[in-house]
Amino acid sequence: MFFSHFSYIMTGMSILKKISHLMATSLKTSTNIEEIKQILLPNQNQSRRNYDIQYYTQTLDHFDFRNESTFQQRYLIDARHWNGADKRGPIFLYCGNEGDIEWFAANSGFLWDIAPDFGALILFPEHRYYGESMPYGSGKAAYKDASSLASLTSEQALADFATLVIDLKKNLSAEASPVVLFGGSYGGMLAAWFRIKYPHIAIGAVAASAPILQFEDIVPTDTFYRIVSSDFKRESTSCFNYIRESWDAIDNIAAQNGGLHNLSTKFHMCRDLQGAWELEDWLSSAYSYLAMVDYPFASDFLMPLPAYPIREVCQAIDGLPDGSHVLSRIFAGASVYYNYTGNVDCFQPDDSGNIDLGTSGWNWQACTEMVMPMSSDPDNSMFQPFSWDLKSYDQFCMENYGVKPRPYWITSEYGGKNIKAVLKNSASNIVFSNGLLDPWSGGGVLEDISSSIVALVVPEGAHHLDLRAATESDPNWLVQQRAMEIRYISKWLAEVYRDKKQTTKFLDEVPRLYAPLQSAQ
Repeated sequence: MFFSHFSYIMTGMSILKKISHLMATSLKTSTNIEEIKQILLPNQNQSRRNYDIQYYTQTLDHFDFRNESTFQQRYLIDARHWNGADKRGPIFLYCGNEGDIEWFAANSGFLWDIAPDFGALILFPEHRYYGESMPYGSGKAAYKDASSLASLTSEQALADFATLVIDLKKNLSAEASPVVLFGGSYGGMLAAWFRIKYPHIAIGAVAASAPILQFEDIVPTDTFYRIVSSDFKRESTSCFNYIRESWDAIDNIAAQNGGLHNLSTKFHMCRDLQGAWELEDWLSSAYSYLAMVDYPFASDFLMPLPAYPIREVCQAIDGLPDGSHVLSRIFAGASVYYNYTGNVDCFQPDDSGNIDLGTSGWNWQACTEMVMPMSSDPDNSMFQPFSWDLKSYDQFCMENYGVKPRPYWITSEYGGKNIKAVLKNSASNIVFSNGLLDPWSGGGVLEDISSSIVALVVPEGAHHLDLRAATESDPNWLVQQRAMEIRYISKWLAEVYRDKKQTTKFLDEVPRLYAPLQSAQ
């Protein structure tokens, strides 16, 4: 048994019925938006994140039948609201990303907001080689060298999720319980790929901010940094220009005698910089992360930040008196990201954000299969110009890991080119959600592929904002986006229950939810 006890909490589908009624009449009126917002707001007594931590003996290499090595994969499970196996209660599975799974759970409150009304069990399996799910017994042993890291791939991770949920369902006598996938960013990519690769295991996927097209030449290589730059420029052209000017200022000072020390002092570094590149990387990371989390409310997803943090950064940069040195302005802006609380005395130049993100593991993945070409075009970017150089990329990976990247493997394994024509006939039941402020949206699916593979795109959204917990301050467009996701999930489940001729309250009520959706298509 994967967990010792749980309670069946039988809940109706009131949230879905109410949303359906409101959306079918008029979703654009302020009254209905407020009503939907109140429906989606979590009930603090029911939806509060509360889970058991369990471990599963996982196969190290699913594709080597001679290798019987295993490791302990951590997963989080919450069955408080599950309708149970006898009612075929659904399982909501979040595909773990490149980091500690508890951190992703803490930032994916949407699942807890809706689980009580769906009667769903919540499952968060951790991605291998991240958090506590370390092969070979420890992070040190797992990250020892290329041989020990060889099993850190997306294919192995998907197989982990598949085997875990199959065994869990067997142990719960819940083989008939449908599985709905969720994921954000890399986790969103995994959710979409899982649905494509294992359609017999999961009935649908909500893939938020999933840049599955950010490979080879499917999208322009300058897309990411162009969007980051556009996010800053929309707030302030002068802010954009100060940032663009700052790189030459950094290089000029770094080239002087004692220049690196002076830069280190000016930016309150805890140690002297080794080169201008360290400061430039530190700043570039801040700008990129700010674009990802340019949320309409305060958050601490990566760092403690105010609402609309890019606006705050640009106000800090622009707000210094006339005649202020450009790097004084840049430091004021960077401090919003790195020290909004005011509690940091000095900065580590190699520390760009949340420690729960597994950057070491991701560097390995980027040097093997997750090769996402990037460049910066001076015509549209505030960053230093650079071109995509696969030869230099190969050299970096060989020097650091002794491996040569495979830039064409992801599209060979999962597809990506001609995606509309391919997926239209080979896949179904995937919601791709994207916010256009998110720089990763440029590599996302932004148009409907079919009636069941749909794109929910919001101009003001940022990085998988829709997966965060509902709040009183949620803007109308975010409320609408989540309401649409709920309706697609309910549609998938209704189809499963109808096929199984299950006569439950769920089956009786859900068809009314998606009838307006069907008629609108």
